[in-house]
Amino acid sequence: MEHGSATVDKVKDQGNPIQPISNFRKFIGILDRRFEEVLIVAGFLTFIILINLQVINRYALPFIDIANITTWTEEISRYIFIFVSFLGASLAIRKGESIEVNVVMNRFPDHVQRAVKVANSLFMLYFSYIMLKYGAELITFQLSTNQSTPALSIPMAIPYSAVPIGFGLMIIRLIQKFYMDTKDMEMKEGLLATAIALAVILPIGVVGQGSITLFLFGYFVLFILIGMPIAFSLGISTLATVFATDAIPIDFFPQTAFTSIDNFPIMAIPFFIAAGIIMGGGKIIKKLLHLSDELLGFLPGGLALVAIVTSMFFSAISGSGPATVAAIGTILIPAMVKQGYNAGFATAVIATAGSIGVIIPPSNPMVIYGVVGQQSISKLFIAGILPGVLTGLVLIVVSYVISKKNGWQGEKTSFNMKSMVKATWDAKLALLVPIIILGGIYGGYMTPTEAAAVAAAYGLIIGLFVYKDLNFKGIYRSLSKAGVTSSIIILLIVMASIFGRLITLERIAETVASFVLSISENKFIILLLLNVLLLLVGLVMEALAAIVILTPILLPMAIELGVDPIHFGLIMIFNLAIGFITPPVGVNLFVAASAAKLKIEDVIKGNKILLLAMLAVLGLVTYIPQISMWLVGFMK
Repeated sequence: MEHGSATVDKVKDQGNPIQPISNFRKFIGILDRRFEEVLIVAGFLTFIILINLQVINRYALPFIDIANITTWTEEISRYIFIFVSFLGASLAIRKGESIEVNVVMNRFPDHVQRAVKVANSLFMLYFSYIMLKYGAELITFQLSTNQSTPALSIPMAIPYSAVPIGFGLMIIRLIQKFYMDTKDMEMKEGLLATAIALAVILPIGVVGQGSITLFLFGYFVLFILIGMPIAFSLGISTLATVFATDAIPIDFFPQTAFTSIDNFPIMAIPFFIAAGIIMGGGKIIKKLLHLSDELLGFLPGGLALVAIVTSMFFSAISGSGPATVAAIGTILIPAMVKQGYNAGFATAVIATAGSIGVIIPPSNPMVIYGVVGQQSISKLFIAGILPGVLTGLVLIVVSYVISKKNGWQGEKTSFNMKSMVKATWDAKLALLVPIIILGGIYGGYMTPTEAAAVAAAYGLIIGLFVYKDLNFKGIYRSLSKAGVTSSIIILLIVMASIFGRLITLERIAETVASFVLSISENKFIILLLLNVLLLLVGLVMEALAAIVILTPILLPMAIELGVDPIHFGLIMIFNLAIGFITPPVGVNLFVAASAAKLKIEDVIKGNKILLLAMLAVLGLVTYIPQISMWLVGFMK
């Protein structure tokens, strides 16, 4: 078929004047498919190189200062990161990837779900139009006032243009999505979508000047229930509240969209995601598995223990629970089932062990909590070490007991020191990653963002030139995927910052704190109530979304209660880590079940005792602060 097509093309080239038009259309088609991807990959490579150049210049070339490199590389990297984030958000819309809650909508008939989806697209389109319009006005203002950047003295309008450009692309992608959703829609579904949209906006015109809190949270809950992506739920509920109450000027929206992520520490998120994706699909993960097998494979439940230890190792690379589950599950679940393990238990072990990925540093939720709560990311990282290790040890003991009871024995029958030493040597390049990241941070050599950039570059170099299991096509796919994944998180932070403005204005955090403290002044009871609240939130909301929404509300209360904000960060993240393995939103459960080709109910059955073990460790972490804070005390 390919040869035949090539022959036809030659004939057309020689004698068909329509061919140039056809080629142009093909070019436009390719541009449409790859436009954001190409720019995202180029952006990722650029700021990975720039931040690594900054580190290299500081230590490898200590006597050479390349034109004040630290200042200008950081500024360029931040601005490229902002462009990449909004481009990634546009690409995420095209790919249909988002963080949303569909528990309620899944119970409705298909035609209702389609109608609601169309109504959601209309709201998202209008919000994006507002961001485009007022973003363009903001740029016009900056040009008229000649504002420029601190380091490079380029017009501020250039980096700020990321907002209207990004939302302009989102409008294009939303229109494409709207067309695909409506082209085969029946008239009654279209009318239903219109009726839903009108019903949602009706309170704005009817109620008039009402309570900011009531509008803000009422609309937010409504949008969550109808399955709108959580990021847009935050932004659109704020916009609806502003229309109803005139609480803040609308031109605040695009300005906050930029300033909320013009932040060097937040750049650690895409770097850690990229490092995890790059190193999760190659020889690094296999060498870690082999080392864990040599260490514990001879014990009852050997492969289950291997899964837990490897998850702990890989957590120190990826910073992500689902990434850890995906990387390890595809390899170990089939192997465990083959050796006679119950399939539900095997899958549950992988899913539960993967939740350690957000507790052991580096951790993307810790970075987000640190940015939103304005806490030290380095302190959060070191505070997560002992709780993460403790969780791993408890899961190992529980899995060992369950496996011994059921007679699940590995292929090996004894420990071999020589083989273990050889496996350790073979895995040396993988084991260096957490040493580079954590050693660089706590040795004072690198910031968390710089360490994350070095980890991403390290993964690229090892994959390309040492293990040679990564080619340029693989790099393109990995960075494109990292761009989409990180942009979903970054857009969430953008919208939460806009949402948070009204929370601050209405002093909602103080009101919540006063209410909770009125229930009881006993610190232990309030911490118990907070745990229950966070566990319930984890049932229905993705961890990253919960952190950006709840941190501004709950952290002030924790501080007033006398809880150290670093300790509270670990309590919050541990609770939400349990959410990774509890339905209906437990991401790790679904990733593991997909890898095992197993029903989610079977995974849940196999997970009961492991879940109880996680809850027991949560109690220890909550009520014994030293578990989190002991190592923090050694920091300068």
